[in-house]
Amino acid sequence: MSAIPQPPVSIQPAANDPVPGLPLSDTPAHVIRDDAEAIAVAHALAARLIVGASERDRLRRWPVEEIDAYSQSGLWAINVPKAFGGAEVSYATLAEVIAIISAADPSLGQITQNHLGFVAAVRTVSDAAQQKLFFADFLRGVRWGNAFSESGSKRAADFETRFTDAGDHVVVTGKKFYSTGALLAHYVPIVANDEQGRTWYVVAERNAPGLAVIDDWSAFGQRTTLSGTVIIDRVKVPKTHLIPAYKGYDAPSADGAIFQIIQAAVDVGIARGTIAETVDFIRTKTRPWIDSQRDHAWEDPYSIQAVGDLQIRLHASEALLERAGRAIDRAVAAPDADSVAAAQIATAEAKVLSTEIAILATNKLFELAGTRSTLGQYNLDRHWRNARTHTLHDPVRWKYAIVGNYFLNGVKPPFHAWS
Repeated sequence: MSAIPQPPVSIQPAANDPVPGLPLSDTPAHVIRDDAEAIAVAHALAARLIVGASERDRLRRWPVEEIDAYSQSGLWAINVPKAFGGAEVSYATLAEVIAIISAADPSLGQITQNHLGFVAAVRTVSDAAQQKLFFADFLRGVRWGNAFSESGSKRAADFETRFTDAGDHVVVTGKKFYSTGALLAHYVPIVANDEQGRTWYVVAERNAPGLAVIDDWSAFGQRTTLSGTVIIDRVKVPKTHLIPAYKGYDAPSADGAIFQIIQAAVDVGIARGTIAETVDFIRTKTRPWIDSQRDHAWEDPYSIQAVGDLQIRLHASEALLERAGRAIDRAVAAPDADSVAAAQIATAEAKVLSTEIAILATNKLFELAGTRSTLGQYNLDRHWRNARTHTLHDPVRWKYAIVGNYFLNGVKPPFHAWS
């Protein structure tokens, strides 16, 4: 594949100005047929995405060409069911795809998290007509962002965004933040409650009148996840695009675990990319410590030991990630209280180790690479900033308690989108 052309920085509007969405490509996306092809496409795409990843972080330049290449590759539709023309890959494969992409650019890996979760939700809660509509859209390259979280509510699951029935459509009003992927999406699923207090995904066109996406994401890490504020001012959405999200949690489903395993996969990818860059820096730039009596930094016995420790922990995290994917596969095939709980627990375990190796690897990079690695020209701090930011998505300290309570007391995990 050829290198992706770099778009000019000037495409980005001034801060706090609403941002118009991009049109859907005239060319349908590639359709991936099986797990092996998904992995191969991910590796080929990652080799392109890693080019310029550091500069995108440094300048906070939107990955416009990159995200088009990503969605056109077919990887945004790999969990579309076979009955609708998709590959329906194993969730172990899906997690590996996200890890591969995230090792190259974790912001791009994170952008797909909600989209792929919504693909799973459509399978779980939509009727046949809605599934046919949306799965066809996903296969041709339509990107969904999200308007889920609200920064001013008391708890993450408290939603003040509401919609009202207006005949053949609904009218939704509210304000969202942490809206990953919304800037360059084609549709924005808005989490909103109806007049009965039930939660729905209200899927609005990105350029619908009254829908404004503002580029005000200012976190020090994951800087190009295309997040920010979404203002929803009496946006009209046809009822065909109203997904009953609440049904996904009325009965056991793997939807929460699917959202979570993608988060864990991003962190595994961050760790992989960081360890690879650590090894490269030690072998090409780091000087040996004076007391080592070695000619090269890579001969330092303590560095050798540390890299070995990182790799062992990374491989353990990868193994738990794959194990969690297989557990999710079983829960998707035969959802019940036991299979879903097993998937949640396996995913929680993967989330713990992926968080720990991401943070450890990004700290060890500087210890092993030495003072030179802190120079601004290398921008290696982006790895730590990305790991520290992304691993805050849900508190991993709670995962230990969930796992312990399950094995000690037989208590199943809480059932929601974060578990």
